[in-house]
Amino acid sequence: MVDYYEVLGVARSASAEDIKRSYRKLARQLHPDVNGGDKDAENRFKLVTEAYDTLSDPEKRRQYDLYGSSSGAGGDPFGGGPFQPNFTDIFQTVFGQGFGGQEAPGPRRGEDMETAVNLTFEEAVFGCQKEISLKMPTTCPTCNGSGAKVGTSPTVCAQCQGSGSVKRVTQSFLGRMVTTMTCDVCHGEGKVITDLCPDCRGEGRKTLERHFTIEVPPGADNGLVLRLTGKGAAAPRGGQPGSLYVHVNVAPSERFERQGNDLWMRLPISYVQAALGAQIDFESLDGSETIEVAPGTQPGATVHLKGKGVPVLSGRGRGRGDLIVAMDVQMPKELGEEEEALLRQLAELRGEQVLGHHDHGIFSKLKSAFKP
Repeated sequence: MVDYYEVLGVARSASAEDIKRSYRKLARQLHPDVNGGDKDAENRFKLVTEAYDTLSDPEKRRQYDLYGSSSGAGGDPFGGGPFQPNFTDIFQTVFGQGFGGQEAPGPRRGEDMETAVNLTFEEAVFGCQKEISLKMPTTCPTCNGSGAKVGTSPTVCAQCQGSGSVKRVTQSFLGRMVTTMTCDVCHGEGKVITDLCPDCRGEGRKTLERHFTIEVPPGADNGLVLRLTGKGAAAPRGGQPGSLYVHVNVAPSERFERQGNDLWMRLPISYVQAALGAQIDFESLDGSETIEVAPGTQPGATVHLKGKGVPVLSGRGRGRGDLIVAMDVQMPKELGEEEEALLRQLAELRGEQVLGHHDHGIFSKLKSAFKP
């Protein structure tokens, strides 16, 4: 006796969805229309369809598990007994009327379009409106998208009677096979045009320049793609328009570095401010801020300003990231006489060894050695 579970390549505990998924895969591979009369493939297609018919029906599957037959009689499924499935009905139930996933008849959908928008760093952080324009297929203003000459209208296709599809009946060893095909007269639209619009030549659309106002959400980042449903190319003769995909390009900032929703910046402070502490005013993206520098601050130390970073992108949460300020301690390149004297006093108080007044290193010594 044939093991239907083995035929479909599933376990005996397989779910109904697993059984259907396996049948779809095998049937696509073995269908007679795909294999050009290969007898072995035809026989295997018949077998997997029989297996699916039994295992997809709860009662038939229970009978098969108990008795080895969906009828409970234990008969040979190829012997012309009570189990004789309608292969065409089963196949069309699983795949639909068009083999290979044929789309539903009717007007075609318009193409998707792509464009890009350039933003400043601040525009991306806080969101903005941007005006863009691009050329794309647009509903013909003369015929309003019908494709027909003004004063006329499309008529119902005589071949498919407006359904957009026709059925082809063939006979095979599996029985009567019905395949649904797109109508070659109306090309699936269900209507034909006898008098074409002179402006669009029956297409129902023309390439024109269109203008859009795009809402960029706060928190947008480089590489973000905005989808504008229905803003793509118009469809021929009244179908649904495509979508417009807008790729976001963000210019870098001279002062801030973005890491996720956090912003990093370096704040220059003097070595005296780092040693003694200070309150320093600076400009963040939100305006003027005052930061407290603690006494003894080391180079690279950071201060976090909560909620002063980038807004969380819409749909991904709420709130904002942080602004992280890294201290950039600046050392003076030159000192005045009084500054140097004070620092030498400080070094003496701290017991720290420093260079003498005229001891500026080996290069200074070498330079002095060559003086006349």
